[in-house]
Amino acid sequence: MKTIVSLEEMQQSALRWRREGKRIGLVPTMGSLHEGHLSLIQRCREQVDIVVVSVFVNPIQFGPQEDLAGYPRDLERDALLAGKAGADYVFAPTAQEMYPPDFVSLVRVEKLTEGLCGAARPGHFQGVTTVVAKLFNLVQPDVAVFGAKDYQQATVIRRMVRDLAFPVEIVVAPIVREGNGLAKSSRNQYLSHEERAEALILYQSLRFAESLIRGGERQAADIKASMTEMIDSVEQSRIDYIEIVHPETLEPVEEITGDVVIALAVFIGKTRLIDNLMVHVASSS
Repeated sequence: MKTIVSLEEMQQSALRWRREGKRIGLVPTMGSLHEGHLSLIQRCREQVDIVVVSVFVNPIQFGPQEDLAGYPRDLERDALLAGKAGADYVFAPTAQEMYPPDFVSLVRVEKLTEGLCGAARPGHFQGVTTVVAKLFNLVQPDVAVFGAKDYQQATVIRRMVRDLAFPVEIVVAPIVREGNGLAKSSRNQYLSHEERAEALILYQSLRFAESLIRGGERQAADIKASMTEMIDSVEQSRIDYIEIVHPETLEPVEEITGDVVIALAVFIGKTRLIDNLMVHVASSS
């Protein structure tokens, strides 16, 4: 397992692998790897000859009040875990080389980025799509694997790939959860023991909403009101958003007539956590 830091070395290596007929897979991460990331690497390993894991804390997707400086960084640990999970290379460029002082080119996906996390984090998804587009050019992947925990991000990347004709297959792997249902996240390490217990309310509220839909409830406003009451009962919680949206357009739905994604972002203490649940509903005739 080798670590590459140079953009030129990464791109030249990728072009050589392609000339050799190798199939390349990419797992983009910001490091601080956990079991969720490792499952993405293992999923990628099954489909390609060479697995590249990017470890890059992307500054242009952080807002002014967000935790860029405090975001956990431990490249040695990440490289060790990535290698054990099946990675062949870790690509860990510097921010200075990724974004030199005269960098002015950005990639923006419209509409899909306006709601959910995009509403609370202006500019976030522009930062995500820009860095992913650049990683695609550097790593030249045939396959890129993302996690379903950030459903909006995966949807936005898929649309970017479609609209800009990137020759990359996007694979979205299921959310990895702890035994109690808490979605694996690098941000979980910010939670105290008490906060981790309170964070379970995210998944519990999603499952409760699913049970309401299974029971015949079709009014999104009523479901969201029940979820809000449930989450607000937790002392250290603060809701950023709860939405029930169309799986492809991410537009909020008022009446549930087919498959929906229930998505939420909730602060537990000072830590913002996201989660979601796809609910399959037979279309009404």
